[in-house]
Amino acid sequence: MRTVFREDHEMFREMARRFIENEIVPHLHEWETVGIVPKSVWRKAGEVGLLCSTVPEEYGGAGGDFGHSAVMIEELARVNATAIGFTTHSEIVAPYIVAYGSEAQKKKWLPRMVAGEIIGVIAMSEPGIGSDLRSMRTSARRDGDEYVINGQKTFITNGGNADLMVTATKLDPNAKELTLICVEADRPGFAKGRLLEKIGLKGQDTSELFFDEVRVPVENRLGDENKGFGYLTHQLAWERTIIGIRAAASIEALIDDTLEYVRERKVFGKTVFDFQNTKFKLAECKAQATMLRVFVDDCLGKAMRGELSPEVGAMCKLVGSEMQGKVLDELLQLHGGYGFMSEYKISRAWVDARVARIYGGTSEIMKEIIARSL
Repeated sequence: MRTVFREDHEMFREMARRFIENEIVPHLHEWETVGIVPKSVWRKAGEVGLLCSTVPEEYGGAGGDFGHSAVMIEELARVNATAIGFTTHSEIVAPYIVAYGSEAQKKKWLPRMVAGEIIGVIAMSEPGIGSDLRSMRTSARRDGDEYVINGQKTFITNGGNADLMVTATKLDPNAKELTLICVEADRPGFAKGRLLEKIGLKGQDTSELFFDEVRVPVENRLGDENKGFGYLTHQLAWERTIIGIRAAASIEALIDDTLEYVRERKVFGKTVFDFQNTKFKLAECKAQATMLRVFVDDCLGKAMRGELSPEVGAMCKLVGSEMQGKVLDELLQLHGGYGFMSEYKISRAWVDARVARIYGGTSEIMKEIIARSL
């Protein structure tokens, strides 16, 4: 029994699972083909209360906690629907606005995000800078009551569908301090680039964003000037734990799928499961998955109590993403040639999992963060 969840979390899980099975799973292949999820799906999810579950009730949300967030993350991972950009919208963008937004900003954007009427993104990554955020080149200069933004972002999750971008900028190109400014997609001078072709997460609309003399009012600034880097890093422990939660749920679901497959698949007159090698491989996978589950749930509990530290969040992401890659590789091998066919969930999950060791900070960066606490 998992003790980190309450009864209301499990009730939320039932609703989330039902929606995902009915509204998402049947269409995954189609969305992977076109590289984007229709906005109508976002609105449907908003109608039943599956988006931005931690947003306070006064701004249209359910006033939930990280347990509700984890339920949605797990249920998407269970069916390998991690390409659906709900998590970035609900668990990264919305919390920034809740934490650092003005009352006017919260009332203006949060209810529409909860309803799925507008889709939010974090416009942070830039060409050539990798994890070195302080080297970004996107600039914002003050002109009266407006900021004028110039620059380019890349690898932006939900970029194709984006309606509102929390954009990291520099007021002084030679300084290291960042300022976060919210930019609506209908601002003159803003443009979306092509949808980027990726080896995995093909249903996710990842794109480039371009800012050419984009003017936004000063009241669109999120928090204070030159405090953006601190805001970004303050949220990173939870954002990295999300990746660990997703990894644990994915591993567990695919172990179950693989068990079903090897018990049915016959080779040399007996099932694949009958071979000792298969049993031993699955035993190792199960033991590792169980160990990861205990750690991830402990991290989730810390997050729910406000006790999650940056180094523990980094550990959760590092261990989870690395283990996901190794275990899914073993499970794919047990499928033989069929594991290489995209019609099987294991093949798509194996490819999709590769980016977990890169986004949210690479495994190497996670090691640096952990090492600082030694």
